[in-house]
Amino acid sequence: MQFHEIHPINPQPRLITQAVAVIRRGGIIAYPTDSSYALGCCIGDKAAMEQICRIRQLDRDHNFTLMCRDLSDISTYARIDNSDFRLIKSLTPGPYTFIFNATREVPRRLQNPRRKTIGIRVPDHPITLALLETLGEPLMSVTLTMPGETLPLTDPQEIRERLGDQLKVIIDGGYCGHLPTTVIDFTGETPDVKRQGKGDSDFLQVH
Repeated sequence: MQFHEIHPINPQPRLITQAVAVIRRGGIIAYPTDSSYALGCCIGDKAAMEQICRIRQLDRDHNFTLMCRDLSDISTYARIDNSDFRLIKSLTPGPYTFIFNATREVPRRLQNPRRKTIGIRVPDHPITLALLETLGEPLMSVTLTMPGETLPLTDPQEIRERLGDQLKVIIDGGYCGHLPTTVIDFTGETPDVKRQGKGDSDFLQVH
């Protein structure tokens, strides 16, 4: 297991490249985002995704999230109309997860099995964005909240103690908070806040 201390504002390219190489080989990483620490793996890696499900004890109805570097990735993986696109453009990058109907580009195992939806996120964190830029595709991601706990893990040393034997890379980017993202569902007639988190949602009352 690799443990990398990466600068939260100016990530070291060499360490980012090493972490991405592990992701491409099927490894699971723990990394900081603009809302909390998360677990990530390649979107096409079934074994890595199943390992994340075991760590988190997730059921099949869990909405996975694709962590995207910018909005150009979103239309590939999500069915989105122009008005919704304008709204999410005003909110990204930032601590929001958007639920959309998935396109055929999204592996079926990542979609909600009943609703055929996928979570999409464009984070505002230099380490996450550097990982995504180097990887060249979205990262399959879930918040690093352990089974039976309500808040995500925030201390990289604790992550190493509890999960070090199950992860390939832990990125220590310092404290990044413990509030989850605000989740907004765009699959209905109007945007619907499913979870209030770090991102402000008051604007939806007049949307």
